[in-house]
Amino acid sequence: MLLHTLKMQHLHMCLLCLIALAILSYFVHQRPSWVTDYKGEAGGFSEAQTSKPPLYIVVVCCGQRVQETLVMIKSAILFNYDEEYLKFLIFTENGQGDEFTEKLTDWRDIKPFTFDFEILPLKFPSHNEVEWKNLFKPCAAQRLFLPSLLTNVDSLLYVDTDILFLSPISDIWRFFRKFNETQISALTPEHENENIGWYNRFARHPFYGRLGVNSGVMLMNLTRMREMKWEQHILAIHKEYKLRIIWGDQDIINILFYFHPDKLYIMPCEYNYRPDHCMYMSICNMSHVGVKVIHGNRGYFHSDRQLLFKSIYESMENYQLGSNANTQFLMPLHAALKMQSVNESSCGKISNEVLKVANTVLSNRYRED
Repeated sequence: MLLHTLKMQHLHMCLLCLIALAILSYFVHQRPSWVTDYKGEAGGFSEAQTSKPPLYIVVVCCGQRVQETLVMIKSAILFNYDEEYLKFLIFTENGQGDEFTEKLTDWRDIKPFTFDFEILPLKFPSHNEVEWKNLFKPCAAQRLFLPSLLTNVDSLLYVDTDILFLSPISDIWRFFRKFNETQISALTPEHENENIGWYNRFARHPFYGRLGVNSGVMLMNLTRMREMKWEQHILAIHKEYKLRIIWGDQDIINILFYFHPDKLYIMPCEYNYRPDHCMYMSICNMSHVGVKVIHGNRGYFHSDRQLLFKSIYESMENYQLGSNANTQFLMPLHAALKMQSVNESSCGKISNEVLKVANTVLSNRYRED
């Protein structure tokens, strides 16, 4: 009887050991390959500690863009009304990671279990690395190679550094569910009006549709991109058209979707609202929805040319994450947009559209609190 009991205890211990090994093996193999390859400088908690799958947001930051990138990230966290689990992947140069890590670690303590981040090094094709790095703005072409760099990521939202969110991330993420079986990416049009369109008037290469697309806000299904051999197409396009492109990676993306239009989903302009939409005349028909994502391209967040953009950026920059968003962000923004210098500008006329989503989301949040 004693021998039988000892055997049963031995079998029980063996079974427990096998279960433990299986669990350990699962978590080891679930780690994204780029964590091992790139040795991210941060990682505050395990994804197992949150019940929601991560929504990946990727940004590439080189040069004097650290502060701009941090303000973009702050806006995403502020408007994360649904409390999705946001995972920021930041590709940047050596020496800039510490600045990101210090600030984002502080913010993660303020907003625990709602976001995390990884700092990743730049990586371009080795045979012409310098050429790719300097294709347009420093390092902007990095996003063309995300399918092979982030092999364990299925889908992500890529944004330029000069983007601010004025709506929850879940709002734009829903477009993934609208993709048909062939679509691999979503972008907004470059222009809405042929009279001021750049591509239809000046481009010396093929481009998507009548007016081209803007690449500052880009939903990417990396799984489908890998299946279509995305990067092979990118390399071939660069080789053939590199002497005819002006806007670097955006031109390459336009050329690719010219040849594969069935693979692109077009989002409405309020998800990539730019000065071109209002500086001459209002050409983005937002109806009742308001501006969802605003893009201060060509330095408009830091310029007096259209003060609406600078006012929004400065209000977000001055806001201290964790403080009351109504009194510390929304009210100062309302006051800034009422200034005569903003109202007299052509873009100042859409101030109400800028505030529409913010008023609803932030007022609801603090009413609930």
